[in-house]
Amino acid sequence: MNITTFEPFKSRNYRLFFTGQSVSLIGTWMQKTAVSWVIYSLTHSTLYLGLSLFASQFPAFLFSLLGGVVSDRYNRYRVLLATQAASMIQATVLAILVLSGYYNVWIILTLSAVLGIINAFDVPARQALVYEMIDDKRYLPNALALNSSMVNLSRLIGPAIAGFILEQLGDGVCFLLNAFSFLAVIGSLLLMRVPKYADKVHTKNALTELKEGFEYLKKTPSIGFIIVMLGAVSLFVLPFSTLLPVYAKDIFRGSASTFGILDSVIGLGAFAGAIFLASLKPGSDLKKVLAINTLVLGCGLVLFSHEGNYPLALVFATVAGFGMMSQVTVSNTIIQTTADTSMRGRVISFYAMAFFGMQPLGGLLIGLVSKWIGTPNTMLAEGLIALAIGVLHFRFLRKERLKKEQLLAVETQNLQAV
Repeated sequence: MNITTFEPFKSRNYRLFFTGQSVSLIGTWMQKTAVSWVIYSLTHSTLYLGLSLFASQFPAFLFSLLGGVVSDRYNRYRVLLATQAASMIQATVLAILVLSGYYNVWIILTLSAVLGIINAFDVPARQALVYEMIDDKRYLPNALALNSSMVNLSRLIGPAIAGFILEQLGDGVCFLLNAFSFLAVIGSLLLMRVPKYADKVHTKNALTELKEGFEYLKKTPSIGFIIVMLGAVSLFVLPFSTLLPVYAKDIFRGSASTFGILDSVIGLGAFAGAIFLASLKPGSDLKKVLAINTLVLGCGLVLFSHEGNYPLALVFATVAGFGMMSQVTVSNTIIQTTADTSMRGRVISFYAMAFFGMQPLGGLLIGLVSKWIGTPNTMLAEGLIALAIGVLHFRFLRKERLKKEQLLAVETQNLQAV
């Protein structure tokens, strides 16, 4: 770890955001863990687990492009305040229903879909606003990596707490604590000192701006390829998390705590990977790091898939978590540091669409396939696909490097001819 790792904390707004978001994300992971456990306990169906992921993320896919336009057209700070308040209301309603006993699988799925719609507007505004929080833009990659460490530390802590609370106090308490956790991030936003927002003159309608974002993506293949790769990983690989309750309950013969620990060690690996990324020196080849970590993710899943020894399985799950983290963080960093400022919200919305849109479809696919070939074989297939995507990424990087070398050679010849 080097000195640049924590440079973003010199920015007051970022410090506030990081602190408030850290508390809120622990609650978010507690709720995610509780939702998966409750649904599997009620249905004992991997298909319903896949449907749970679909319900929470597919609405984000449907509305993320609109969310990107909103982020570019309006005050991102106020948009973020609104989405965080809406998320707190969703969590409160879920807690009240569960604590009162008036709930079933479909009510939980419906409220998950509501949260997915909120996230469609939250993610583009939140990610784009981070850029504005950092005073020295040289440290933006470090800030984004620290964000990832925050997310994954929360994933380490949240499920472990949720596993304990589920057994000792019940699922309703998990949802209630998540609702309270939003007070921290809303409070941190209110304490920020943000420049007065200048209203933008909109000469184009939202649909035209949306088309402009798509055209920009087509003209920038380096960003387009990253988004396509993220979409492939999100569709075929990242939904492995929907199968974890099956491993905890049926394969390892455990309880809610077993599931919480299993989910937490993935967060541990992802947290370690995020700290590794935050410690990289400015100018590091992030595309190469992304390709390598895709291979790491694949190896972790292949080794975990048929491992019957629980402690050893936790080790392999940690490895998978390390590789998984780069898919989102490095992709986000490359986009944030290379996209035009005027296009950042819209490009991030395509990134969010690839991440949030493909995972729910993948969750349904994984749920169906696992009923056909079994959970361990499905996990093995996901690992093999990750390895194939990693190899494909290296081939793209090689072609990109050769193309740059050819262009450089042509420029050199032209200079010599002059």
